[in-house]
Amino acid sequence: MVRERNAAASWQSPVIVLVGPQMGENVGAAARAMLNCGLTELRLVSPRDGWPNDRAQAMATGASRDVIDRAQVFESTAAAVADLHRVYATTARRRDMLKPVIGPRELASEIRDDAAAGQRSGVLFGPERAGLDNDDVALASHIVHIPLNAGYSSLNLAQAVLLVAYAWFEAEYGAATLREQASATPPATSAQLVNLFEHLEQELDASGFLRVAEKRGIMVRNLRSILHRAELREHEVRALHGVVSSLSGRRKDGRLVRQPALAAGAVGEDGETDET
Repeated sequence: MVRERNAAASWQSPVIVLVGPQMGENVGAAARAMLNCGLTELRLVSPRDGWPNDRAQAMATGASRDVIDRAQVFESTAAAVADLHRVYATTARRRDMLKPVIGPRELASEIRDDAAAGQRSGVLFGPERAGLDNDDVALASHIVHIPLNAGYSSLNLAQAVLLVAYAWFEAEYGAATLREQASATPPATSAQLVNLFEHLEQELDASGFLRVAEKRGIMVRNLRSILHRAELREHEVRALHGVVSSLSGRRKDGRLVRQPALAAGAVGEDGETDET
């Protein structure tokens, strides 16, 4: 089952095609950029320094096994993209060709649409010095232009690959990855929040902060709104209970809190001091 899912993911991700790369180090760095973003299929068209290339292996480090060792070499760009349904060409120059010009995020959306339609996509990157020639660009359905500082828009090969690969990764996995990270600690329940509100308000009443009766309601609502916007997690609610207890000198149940300055109590993970 895992193997089937990985195969499906590989089919849906774009192929990276480096046309005439000049230095093995640049190919290795591009491979690292690919694997950073979950891409593994690399195709090379007539690499200048030959293939396999020790410098590419050395530069790729951890990406050697998954990208460099599996790279395919072709004699022509046409052969490298022959099995692909859609081809996109990256170039910094405007061409006299009637082709749509899109940016990296639009490219990512196009690639996802292609995959949903059962089509495999590839992205062409040209040689470091001159970029793709017109014959290579003619094989593509779209031109990909990376908008940068007009006064200095030069990118090395690995940088260009990373920008395109990251745009795809962000579209494909970014939102899910952030949700997974956020869900590591459960969000506080409504009951937990109300308990914190009541604890805080109890101590503010005791300290005299809410002494003006006609203003108490609006101030309590404002404080609750502030805490609601924080979207607190369970451990954060426990920490705030500890803060309120420490400042007031007593817990919500009325028991005294021994302050660190007065006793060698350790602060626990829940933000409350240990009592002996």
